[in-house]
Amino acid sequence: MSAADEGPRGPVVIVGGGLAAATAAGTLREEGFAGPLVLLSAEQHLPYERPPLSKSYLAGDSAFEDAFVHPKEFYDSHDVTLRLGAPATGIDLDAHAVTVGDDRIGYARLLLATGSSARRLPLADDSGAGVAYLRTVEDSDRIKAALRPGRRVVILGGGWIGLEVAATARTAGCEVVVVEPLAQPLLRVLGPTLGGTFAALHRHHGVDVRTTTNVTAIERRPDDDAGTGAGPDHDTPAAVHLDDGTTLVADLLLVGIGASPNVELARNAGLTVEDGVLADARLRTSHPDVFVAGDLANALHPKLGRRLRVEHWDNAKGQGATAARNMLGHQEDYDRLPYFFTDQYDLGMEYVGHVGAGGYDELVVRGDPEEGVFTAFWVAGGRVLAAMHANDWDAADPIRAIVEAGASGQVDDGGVDLAALRDSRIPLDQLVT
Repeated sequence: MSAADEGPRGPVVIVGGGLAAATAAGTLREEGFAGPLVLLSAEQHLPYERPPLSKSYLAGDSAFEDAFVHPKEFYDSHDVTLRLGAPATGIDLDAHAVTVGDDRIGYARLLLATGSSARRLPLADDSGAGVAYLRTVEDSDRIKAALRPGRRVVILGGGWIGLEVAATARTAGCEVVVVEPLAQPLLRVLGPTLGGTFAALHRHHGVDVRTTTNVTAIERRPDDDAGTGAGPDHDTPAAVHLDDGTTLVADLLLVGIGASPNVELARNAGLTVEDGVLADARLRTSHPDVFVAGDLANALHPKLGRRLRVEHWDNAKGQGATAARNMLGHQEDYDRLPYFFTDQYDLGMEYVGHVGAGGYDELVVRGDPEEGVFTAFWVAGGRVLAAMHANDWDAADPIRAIVEAGASGQVDDGGVDLAALRDSRIPLDQLVT
């Protein structure tokens, strides 16, 4: 084993305050690493998971503490030096040191898990109106405070964050408009058919979903003109002008147009950056002693045969654990297929796989999306690339097995029998053994 492949002989430093970082810290100790372990978080809170911020926590159904990856006692009992409110400002790859304020912290192995930030919309930011983004617990608290009956919520972007907030806002009694430039929400992820299913779901619950619609201007609207508008403790309402000639008044304007990986620290250090930090299948970056995990990682996926950057909970958790083991000298590829979930109104969904830039040839749907219980499969070249279920929890394991079969070339090198997949009379668990 080369020096680069041996376990660390000195401190391990983790930069990041989310699921990937905290999972890596726990895995290092579980795997027997007994050396100094430092976790640097830019936030003042214990490392926490992000999904509740647009789901249960935003709805008031769970406490913030429920989102902590580990309780405070964990870091003490596992001898993890946890520094909160301590953003890393520089990395010296040659000296193996991280700069934090006036301190330099040496490392033998370094894990970067700095996540991503909400993509900004200058048109909104420069308007003088109150604009909300959702990435941190403070963001979620601010949005939650505004979700009251009769309040007018305008959401720019029909992605997962936008639709989850729309569902929570509508359930809270708000008037909600979603503005999406594409022909359907979630179009790039689910395609037109199931994107349309989610649009119909929200319209059924009273959301005004406006597709193929763009924003042309955003203006600050004085409080006294805003009807149910903001009081002194809330943000300034906005007037949102659309290209169909209409104007929406927003007591809360939420921008949900995606996220960008936080690459500045890595780029300034000289690591190879391209839509995230480039890494091999073992999550090692262009420097042999620096690893990456979570939203930041643009890593080679051995099953898919391409680089992939995934911004979901399951990926952060899995990569955090794999990176930790590889920092200790393991030779473990991260080959778990992408997975994500959502909860909107009474619809719960799980998705596994990746369609990719090449798209798909066929969408196979079992069940009736209008009834809210169905499974769907994206097929290209005779293989199932991805699958999802909605409110069919018994299908969770079979759909993963079907996608795994397609990715690994099982069943006569082509995955499942597509004729059988199209026949809803054949149970899913009989398609792959």
